[in-house]
Amino acid sequence: MDLILSSFDIFFRWDVWAAILVGSIGGVIIGAIPGVGPAVAIAILLPATYSMEPIIGITVLLGIYGSAMYGGAIPAILINTPGTPVNALTTYDGYSMTKDNKARRAITLAYWSSFTGGIFSIIALIFMTSVIAKVAPLFGSRDILMAALLGLVLVVISHRKQTLIAGMLVFFGMFISTIGMESVKYTKRFTFDQSWLLSGFDLITVLLGLFAVSQAFILLIGNDKRVSMPSLKGKKSEGFFDLIKYKTVALISSAMGVIMGIIPGVGEFLAQFFSYNIARGISDKPERFGKGAPEGIIAAEAANNAVPAAAMIPLLALGIPGEALTAMMLSVFYVHSIIPGPDLFVKHIDFVYGLYESLIVINIIVMIFLLFATKYLLKIIQIPQRFLGVSILGLSFVGVYTLRNSMIDCIMCAVFGVFGYALKRLNLPIVPIILGMVLGNIMELKFRASQARIDTLFDYINRPISGTIFAIIVIALLIHFWAIWRQYRRKTN
Repeated sequence: MDLILSSFDIFFRWDVWAAILVGSIGGVIIGAIPGVGPAVAIAILLPATYSMEPIIGITVLLGIYGSAMYGGAIPAILINTPGTPVNALTTYDGYSMTKDNKARRAITLAYWSSFTGGIFSIIALIFMTSVIAKVAPLFGSRDILMAALLGLVLVVISHRKQTLIAGMLVFFGMFISTIGMESVKYTKRFTFDQSWLLSGFDLITVLLGLFAVSQAFILLIGNDKRVSMPSLKGKKSEGFFDLIKYKTVALISSAMGVIMGIIPGVGEFLAQFFSYNIARGISDKPERFGKGAPEGIIAAEAANNAVPAAAMIPLLALGIPGEALTAMMLSVFYVHSIIPGPDLFVKHIDFVYGLYESLIVINIIVMIFLLFATKYLLKIIQIPQRFLGVSILGLSFVGVYTLRNSMIDCIMCAVFGVFGYALKRLNLPIVPIILGMVLGNIMELKFRASQARIDTLFDYINRPISGTIFAIIVIALLIHFWAIWRQYRRKTN
């Protein structure tokens, strides 16, 4: 009870509420604009959050992360263009309903499905807090080392048909995280006597280049297209009754989103894929899927909105981000010397509870805002792409320069922007680079910390937790290689 009351002291501050409003409403607007997305917005805002208190900075970023998916459903349903990449599956049934003059029904169904997934995952996170608090202190340096290694393995094997390139990009991220002056013996690594490399590659510089600057290039090179918006006719409550009718699909999809969110390197795409296929499998009319099935919208939106809160579990409990956006948030913790992991639930438990309360309120505010402001958001979707590209490019370089007042950082950002642009045009993943940088750094620190207790390689896995995680790594790799072998056999036969 004392913990809840102390968390209320944090939660009811005016600046925390300002962060909630900015994050939630700003995230919806960003998600509704095709071509921007939460990754770009968070990368741009990240330098500014360093000067804020952790609860404020994290609340803003989480608000954008979660609410952008709400907004991303609007263009996905109305103009067949997903506002964020994870809303792509919503176009299958959402746009079909729009063509059948059921746009209002599809939009409100997406809102209520997103709300269900978001609240479900937060409740799951809250109930798991006691378990996390008890288990987290049992993790030693070797256990966290193995957990980080598991995260890297899952990142690689989750990129189906791109596992080789994903592995190469993970190792590239790990490599660039080692460049510069290392923090233990202060030796130079891979600097080649270049003074500008002594400080290494800052995570924010790389993030802004790969995500924001590269996206700005895509928007600037692309053509501006004027789109006509369909009229929204009907009652705002239509989608709610559909959700009640297909409540089983909503609960299963939300649970799948939570499970996929907890597993590092998996994220929204696989959560949607499994949820959509399960919904189609249990449907009485599976032939409707892709042609305007309400269950398809429910499965996609409930699953992807259940992931953000669930993705905070490995981040808060072990300090291990599951994907790029939580990796960005991890840097905010580090700047303020609040280290996610076992000690977080001992030293900063009121902060954790305050974060949970903020997540619930963010979803409620977003839902209320969307029910009354959708018609105004339709105008935002029509903002010219090139104007967005110029704005993103300018904000990115301002953010990079303010980090250390260095033009070198701006040049690095531009180089990574070109690299990210090339990866996007080739349809290659960017996330493995970021997770390679973050998890590689965690692995190096925990590897050094565990050296005093290591005599043989077996000592890394002789603890119950590290041994269990290592077994999971082996099983995951075996399943992955078995799937590749089966696919190869089918092709040869």
